[in-house]
Amino acid sequence: MSKRDLKKYVAELNKEQLEAQIIELYEKFSPVKVYYNFVFNPKEETLLQECKLKISQEYYPIKKSGRRSKPKMRRSVAQKHIKHFILLGVDPFIIADVMLYNIEIAQTYSSEHIIKHELFFKSMFNSFEQAVIFLIANGILNDFKPRLKSIHEETQVQKWYNEPEFNAVLERLEY
Repeated sequence: MSKRDLKKYVAELNKEQLEAQIIELYEKFSPVKVYYNFVFNPKEETLLQECKLKISQEYYPIKKSGRRSKPKMRRSVAQKHIKHFILLGVDPFIIADVMLYNIEIAQTYSSEHIIKHELFFKSMFNSFEQAVIFLIANGILNDFKPRLKSIHEETQVQKWYNEPEFNAVLERLEY
């Protein structure tokens, strides 16, 4: 069904029929429920804190028994939350905060542990590049420049092999 057909169908429904369909969608489909729960009770700060906790547990996991387990360091966990936030229409400042937090927590971990996987560094660069694109697209780059520079400086301190790529992105922003 095309969007045009859907509009035509919805226009033919009376108020009670429309309400019934929305309630049915809400009860039947979890994403619809999540969306309406967010729209009517955004609690963005709570979502942000839960998201940051889940991301940090990728690097500093704690089992229910209280013991530490091996970190998984999955970029996909943060990406999933970012995508979810974008779909919900969360404030771009919060989304940007999560994007940069993901890189910062990974850098904190890598400052304490030797990481030999080249994929880790490539992944963090991809996250950095995506964050910059998002910041530019939402017109909030200047608000986050200090954090971007701090991330780049940390790549220098830790001697990441792909530091020149981070530097190149920042240099492009200066012109």
